[in-house]
Amino acid sequence: MFDLQGHRGARGLWPENTLAGFARTMELGVSALELDCAVTRDAVVVVSHDPELNPDCTRDARGRFLATAGPPIFTLTYAQLQSYDVGRLRPGSAYAARFPQQQPVDGERIPRLADVLTLVRTRGRGRVRVAVEVKTFPEQPELTPAPEPFVQAVRLDMERTGTASLVAILAFDWRVLSAAQRQMPQVARAALTEQQPGEDTVRIGSPPPSPWLGGLDPEHFGGSIVRLVKATGAGTWGPDYLDLDAPRIEQAHAQGLRVVPWTVNDPADMERLLAFNVDGMITDRPDVLRALLEKRGMAVAPRVPREH
Repeated sequence: MFDLQGHRGARGLWPENTLAGFARTMELGVSALELDCAVTRDAVVVVSHDPELNPDCTRDARGRFLATAGPPIFTLTYAQLQSYDVGRLRPGSAYAARFPQQQPVDGERIPRLADVLTLVRTRGRGRVRVAVEVKTFPEQPELTPAPEPFVQAVRLDMERTGTASLVAILAFDWRVLSAAQRQMPQVARAALTEQQPGEDTVRIGSPPPSPWLGGLDPEHFGGSIVRLVKATGAGTWGPDYLDLDAPRIEQAHAQGLRVVPWTVNDPADMERLLAFNVDGMITDRPDVLRALLEKRGMAVAPRVPREH
């Protein structure tokens, strides 16, 4: 079955990384929910893409959008974080212009990872997985815990909720993958990469080795991104879809790697990548991708029944 993953739930349709968004995305029918993690000052793992509160989707207790980014989630307690509403986009913002079909769900708070995992276990009934991106920043280490304790906190939430079999750990910072392999070797892992100008986590041919690679040096792998990913021990490669072509995908498959690119929203790009035989895609518009898969007669994830 094609691995259709809803990016931050389905942020093209509903508020990103929220319980309401995740529930509705499961009802739409995806194989996995992709989400991002941060940690509060009192060591609660929460679901947020940004290490700081995003002013384009965050309102304070008075209902006013934040004037600027921040404060960092790592400086707030979980109780403090709950005073912010993340259920609506700021009118006129670039974010709102990018996703004009996103429906607001006022009152949504940044959820705990444990609450999302419990939602998936109870509503998904083993049919929906969770792709948990552990977001650390090698060049800004003050924004999060170090990889080892961060992974430990995620692992404890997985154990408490009984969801280890449903979770895959994703990371651009490959130190996270090493920590996950040590702490929970049975859990699937995906190595994320980006090789775009100004946003290059791999930096092949630019010594010294990138701090995102967890100590691996591309020069030791002939400058091959595929061989580099294979060396992490991860079973899945998650590249920026703009970095992919057919030969790279063939090389990855020859190395036994699954290829699940991000974040693919345009139908033409979806069609191109399907022709390249990718194993899955991460998308803000799982409804669009699902329709394309059904049109091709490909097997798709079942829809989770709506709660009444």
